[in-house]
Amino acid sequence: MSDHTAVSAHGHQYDDKKYVLELSPPHSILEDDDGCRTAWLTILGTFFIQFCTLGSINAFGVYQDYYTRYSLSNKTPSDISWIGSFQLCMQYAPGILVGRAFDAGYFHHMIALGSLLQVASIFMISLAQRHQYYQVFLAQAVASGIGQSLLFLPSLSIIPQHFKRNRAFATGVGVSGASFGGVIWPIVLNQLSKRTSFENAVRATGAIAGALLIIANLVMKTKPHPTGTTVLKPKLKVILTDWAFMSSIAGAFVVGLGLFFPYFYLQLYAVDKGIDQNVAFYVLAIMNAGSVGGRILPNFIADRVGPYNMMIPCLAISSALLFSIFGLKTCAGVIIFAALYGFWSGSYVSLIPSLIIQSAAHCGEHGTRMGVAFSLVSVSMLIGTPISGALLHSDAGNYVWYRAIVFCGIMLACGATIFSFSRYLFVKNSRSGRGRLV
Repeated sequence: MSDHTAVSAHGHQYDDKKYVLELSPPHSILEDDDGCRTAWLTILGTFFIQFCTLGSINAFGVYQDYYTRYSLSNKTPSDISWIGSFQLCMQYAPGILVGRAFDAGYFHHMIALGSLLQVASIFMISLAQRHQYYQVFLAQAVASGIGQSLLFLPSLSIIPQHFKRNRAFATGVGVSGASFGGVIWPIVLNQLSKRTSFENAVRATGAIAGALLIIANLVMKTKPHPTGTTVLKPKLKVILTDWAFMSSIAGAFVVGLGLFFPYFYLQLYAVDKGIDQNVAFYVLAIMNAGSVGGRILPNFIADRVGPYNMMIPCLAISSALLFSIFGLKTCAGVIIFAALYGFWSGSYVSLIPSLIIQSAAHCGEHGTRMGVAFSLVSVSMLIGTPISGALLHSDAGNYVWYRAIVFCGIMLACGATIFSFSRYLFVKNSRSGRGRLV
């Protein structure tokens, strides 16, 4: 091998005539002490962005319920779920472009533009007219989805710049903002809808989001590389032929087909089964409250045992919980399910970024790898809940719950199996062998 060739941790070669070698000075970008003031202020910004993006999507069950029974009652549950699933898809779909822009240094440009678009789209949702499906779709699915795509991935990709030893834990703290958003947004929407109107409730969420995103833009900082240090540029062909990484994306794709079913339909399920509406309106908040712990505690453990070793059991338990929906007959049962599913499914969501970062050959790949993963998984985010909605619908007009429950439970079980295979490939390919935490 020539003196001008570098080798990544996965055995891939980089010619320094095209790609600059990452040096290892005494104070590398990833070797500063975790937990400095700038680092945790950046995590605060990530928290607020997650609160306003994925946290908003976690509350889509409120929109699903309102649209199904009132403003879009001329549409089927499957039609309406396309709004939320397309919004979720758009948050992930531009990932390759957003990731490469992040690696090129456009972090602050993206979060500023994304913040403006996200807040504007929320106010546009409140102006949509009754039974005008296209208006809601354009505002909530398209405009909000694009705004969230410019916020979501950069807010995660910046974390490895500030944390090394406690990276999974820091990621969990930041991503827990989505859980807090999933708690607060349903309560705000349901309570203000009763006191004023649904439209005014949506406007209130827009004002809150605007304030939080302004703070996020002010406190988040990128960390420049030390003088004399340059970073290898991401090589897309190498990333796409990393089979451990690609198999983990396949697992995430399958999981995405079923994971969000309770977040979209549990409130409707509770109402349909005659559960007290005062309880039904809080099931999303309870589920997201449960996911707060799920996004922090398992990530803390993952820093010690490895992301794969934590994620696979979380998925297996989430799958089992989905099948337990068949036994939900009382308020207490629904509450317990919501809390437990929130915890274990939230664990999976918060561990994905750490697993992706672990697969990177060097820090110059972080944004691109996350972008590749999110772009491919966005397809399952797009079709997952509409498939569930189609399985729910029947010509008789009632809901056929067992078909959607079985489908989603099987998808999570299959996803756990694929991640187990991905773990095997990662351990096999790792230069540090089986002693490495995975």
